[in-house]
Amino acid sequence: MAIYIPPSIRNFSVEFMCFSTWVDHLAFGYDIVAAARPKLTVELGSQGGLSFFCFCQSLKENEIDGIAYAVDTWEGEEHTGKYDETVFDTVQKQARKKYAGYAYLMRMLFEEATHHFSDESVDLLHIDGLHTYDAVQEDFTTWLPKVRPGGIILFHDIQARMMDFGAWRFWEELSASGEYKTMEFKNGFGLGVLQKKGGAANEHPLLKLLFDSSPEEHAELRAFYIHAGEYLELNRAAERQERITQKRQDKLKAENKKSQQQ
Repeated sequence: MAIYIPPSIRNFSVEFMCFSTWVDHLAFGYDIVAAARPKLTVELGSQGGLSFFCFCQSLKENEIDGIAYAVDTWEGEEHTGKYDETVFDTVQKQARKKYAGYAYLMRMLFEEATHHFSDESVDLLHIDGLHTYDAVQEDFTTWLPKVRPGGIILFHDIQARMMDFGAWRFWEELSASGEYKTMEFKNGFGLGVLQKKGGAANEHPLLKLLFDSSPEEHAELRAFYIHAGEYLELNRAAERQERITQKRQDKLKAENKKSQQQ
């Protein structure tokens, strides 16, 4: 594999965390934004906001002149179950506090949101809504015209084979068709990466590795991002321990000061 040292390894520390199976792909999510430098990113299905704020953080820290839209009802669905307003309130608070000017929330159905975007305007599309076969197929078919030639589409949960999840089956059919350049990450619940036809040739090293490289290089890239995810988790664990240690030290100092004053 060509030498590629992504920004996620050099300077990425996750600013926002919540429970999500997207945690396995944070390093790649940060890097794909840095590589593609999307002016317009759209995420279909955000729930707690982990992937969305990863994209926004990369936009901001890599000084990309772009904006990101999260489309969701924030009411839950048959796979996630219903949830209360605290989920939306948390996402809205983070968007306003950390990513004003980068992050916009669209509380509506995916089909309704299509009317707000011009054809061939979206540079990066993330499909992560209801995961039945029919739902993923509809999301892809409906939103494909909105993606620019050469734009990138991400499919989450392509390895999840449970209940009536069908993202895996739709992805297998799509990638086997040979109609698009594709690459998939198999760790966690899986992430499919697809490039729409057309557009300029890929120049960034990561885009070349994703769409213009051999199966052997794909295998190396998958292994790389497994290690990148482990590296980020170790960093988060170290940061958590550092915060715990600092709190203990602060508490001890406060107790000593109080004791001296008595």
